[in-house]
Amino acid sequence: MHQRDDDIYASAPLRRLLDEQTRALTPELQRCFGTHGLLLRTSANDVPPALPMLGCWTSLRLDNGCYRGDLQAAMNEPLPFVDDAFDLVVLRHVLEVTPSASALLNDAIRILAPGGVLVLTGVHPLSGWAPWFYWRTRGKSQTLRMPLRLGHDLRQAGLEIERMQRVGRLWPGRETTGSTPASAFGGGYVLIARKRRRMIAPLRIKPMPVRVSSSGQLSPGTRRSSAL
Repeated sequence: MHQRDDDIYASAPLRRLLDEQTRALTPELQRCFGTHGLLLRTSANDVPPALPMLGCWTSLRLDNGCYRGDLQAAMNEPLPFVDDAFDLVVLRHVLEVTPSASALLNDAIRILAPGGVLVLTGVHPLSGWAPWFYWRTRGKSQTLRMPLRLGHDLRQAGLEIERMQRVGRLWPGRETTGSTPASAFGGGYVLIARKRRRMIAPLRIKPMPVRVSSSGQLSPGTRRSSAL
């Protein structure tokens, strides 16, 4: 029987689920490129994935109402980054522990560059993991988010959903041999969305009238309709 502890994300079942989510995301993330990526995480042992086409990472952990890691900031304030700063933003189970999931999600979209990728992972609320999760957290403020609802919110914010999938085991249990494939009843989910690029309105070119020479000949490429 599992014992409850203070850090659920350090427990063996959650560590296995994090590994399974990483394996599911790796092929997609290998295609991400750019200069900066941001990882927001709940586990002290979680590290940014090695991506050959991404320049550098900023990694922050949510811990006791603060962001800690490459910098320190209060969790109840906006993320301390300028708009469009990151080509890849990864939120690893952080929507389950933040006091305002909608505010954090909006902030992640704000700092994501046009054309950039946003990745969300979490425990699925309609799974065998949900009762175990709430039991282990002793009914604290953690809230499990429906990925379908998150997808709807992201579309409303102008992002395109590229992948939404459940992964992992049906319920927390002992470690088994071999990898666990994606499952329609998996205990976790991965969601990948891309921020649309800004549309640039093309300039309307106004034809300038040209005067015909005394010989009546037009220069090559001159439109006859624009000649006076």
